[in-house]
Amino acid sequence: MPVQVTAPLAGTAIGLALVPDPVFSTAMVGPGLAIDPDRRPSTVVAPVGGTLVKLKPHALVVVAEGGRGVLVHLGIDTVKLDGEGFTLLAIEGDTVDAGQPIVEWDPVAVEARGLSPVCPVVALDADSAAIGQLAAGPIEVGAPLFTWS
Repeated sequence: MPVQVTAPLAGTAIGLALVPDPVFSTAMVGPGLAIDPDRRPSTVVAPVGGTLVKLKPHALVVVAEGGRGVLVHLGIDTVKLDGEGFTLLAIEGDTVDAGQPIVEWDPVAVEARGLSPVCPVVALDADSAAIGQLAAGPIEVGAPLFTWS
């Protein structure tokens, strides 16, 4: 059964090849899309329903029914911020619904620290042929981002 991955934040959907980090731009961890976020404080939501198996201030992984894990990485190299500027709204291990608030952050503050606020949304360890219906251009929170067959 296909999994619908939705936008965890508002911005502009872009290809992973445009992400300034080879781990994502070469789809090393899996295929997907990235979102260049709107430049305002925002709440990042779960891209799929499932179990929040990893939660760090700068990244989260939700595993949907059937074992498909979706990674949302908030900015590039933001691990260096040691959680500064991020507020966790959930707890690792929680069962979450798609669209449930997970993290608050401010992409403007990330950019002010010299880091890219671009957010990869990745189907972990997926075959690129399993990813379809890719969004492009402006996208709102909760809008379809891609399907994972």
